[in-house]
Amino acid sequence: MPPAHTRTDLPDRILGGWQGRIAGNMLGKPVEQGEVWTRDRIDRYLRQAAALPLTDYLPEPITEHDGFELRPEWRQCVRGRIHGSCRDDDVDYAILGLDLLETHGFGFSTEQVGDLWLLRLPYLQTFTAERAAYRNLANGLKPPLTATYDNPYQEWIGALIRADIHGWTCPGLPRRAASLARRDAVLSHTGNGVYGAMWAAALIAAAFTAPTVRHAIEEALAVIPASSRLARTVRRVVSLHDTRMSWEDTLTTLTEETAGMGWIHTVPNAAVLTAGLLYGDGDFTRTIALTVRGGLDTDSNGATAGSVAGVLGGAAAIPQQWTVPLEDTVRSAVFGFDGVRISELAERTLRLAEHQL
Repeated sequence: MPPAHTRTDLPDRILGGWQGRIAGNMLGKPVEQGEVWTRDRIDRYLRQAAALPLTDYLPEPITEHDGFELRPEWRQCVRGRIHGSCRDDDVDYAILGLDLLETHGFGFSTEQVGDLWLLRLPYLQTFTAERAAYRNLANGLKPPLTATYDNPYQEWIGALIRADIHGWTCPGLPRRAASLARRDAVLSHTGNGVYGAMWAAALIAAAFTAPTVRHAIEEALAVIPASSRLARTVRRVVSLHDTRMSWEDTLTTLTEETAGMGWIHTVPNAAVLTAGLLYGDGDFTRTIALTVRGGLDTDSNGATAGSVAGVLGGAAAIPQQWTVPLEDTVRSAVFGFDGVRISELAERTLRLAEHQL
């Protein structure tokens, strides 16, 4: 049973999770192309714009031809141009997960996850493992075959980015959150791809009651196999942080140790995320800034880091430069949710979470 104080601050922490996820996603979105936007390139861009240390959304390019080509959506997600959140799959899946729990409850099946995708989510707004699973669903395959047939992306980050809703609705119950996330993840992922979702859900659930982010990370590690590549990598980041190695040197070490896995694989992204959380040490701005500056899948990592930090400190602790431009509004490709209020999403999530306490 979670501590009693969880009940009193639950609305603020859940709102913080939603706001943090959306703000972190928006921060990382302009540089989401890991093979191009490396850690070094991101920092060179920020130095050129006199934006280090990073304390706000990314600055827009100094000129259109400065050698740093941002993603095409940058005009809607750089500082001074933001009017509500951009549409992005990292937020769409949180919304879809909310709809799943409202529709089917906490006893949902993996098959029902797939049915809801077909009903609510446009095919062209899915990517990598999710697109492979969607195609398999449309062709009549059932889980777990949907995850394994003609799907080379089974350990990529897609299931991890779907996990937040299971953490938000299981405050202080990391094992419960991990169980729900696993049931969702096996539609499209296997191995470390599934463990990533379980770990992220448990991390967010633990953040409601853990005294520090380090404690939340330790609790989350307990829900995945200790011998998995994911667990070993997260523990490696923790051990380097414990030696007081710098954030830069920690990421350089992990980049070498995870070389060849690709910029969308769960394991190297979990390393970047863990480093951002530990070196951010509970400070919302520092956490999402370091995580995005770490490169790889910047918008996904920024979103999860923002979710954890938002839950840890609550919405009241998120500086206004991150929340005011969002205008309490979400753009979404999920049918029936475009233009929904962030505050409404948080209220609906709160109603579900209260059933777990």
